[in-house]
Amino acid sequence: MKLSTSSIAAACAVLSLANNVSVSAFAPSSLTTVNTNTALFSTMADSGVPPVQSEPTSVEETDIPTNLPSDVGMDYVPLATMLASGQLAEADQFTRDALIELAGSKAAGRDFVYFTEVKKIPSTDLATIERLWNQFSGGKFGYTVQKKMWKTSKQDFEVFCRKIGWSTQDGEVERKKRWFGASEFTYDVKKAPKGHLPLTSALRGTNLIQELMSHPVWDNDDWKKQP
Repeated sequence: MKLSTSSIAAACAVLSLANNVSVSAFAPSSLTTVNTNTALFSTMADSGVPPVQSEPTSVEETDIPTNLPSDVGMDYVPLATMLASGQLAEADQFTRDALIELAGSKAAGRDFVYFTEVKKIPSTDLATIERLWNQFSGGKFGYTVQKKMWKTSKQDFEVFCRKIGWSTQDGEVERKKRWFGASEFTYDVKKAPKGHLPLTSALRGTNLIQELMSHPVWDNDDWKKQP
């Protein structure tokens, strides 16, 4: 399917409004619900509400794939359109919202995913999401990219965050980047570090990220096969 630059921009403008339903995604709707005395709160403690809009990049006529398999009937054309037009903040939010729906009714009801629910997410859908992120980032973004970075970090979360740009320095103090307000993350394929996107909140610990990276769909390269 061929979409012109103006068509893509118009579609994304509509989609960014239609899909701005769950602004908290993996993070809770209110940070006050979290026990701030736990060690978990110090891990990406400033993760909250990511931005709902990013500046679209200029694109020529782009092939938007339409054969995007889903075991539950999820429509991934909006995700493909967002990624193709460079609206990475919207694509990032769409991905989190999709994973909530894919994880089951309990996850959808509470509006975030427990790490124990990751195994319920269909491999078909994760593969579709991953192919899109890989395709439109030139292999720079995706869970499989993060998985490789995790291994090279020797499964040390602090090292991992530094490698993929989830940490920043305030003088001599290192901290995790913020999602709320003016996001400190980089929604630009050229400027962002490898593995920077998609984002996953670690407000409740790192188990969710680890489960996503260790999902059985990544056990072989079948996910790469185009339908």
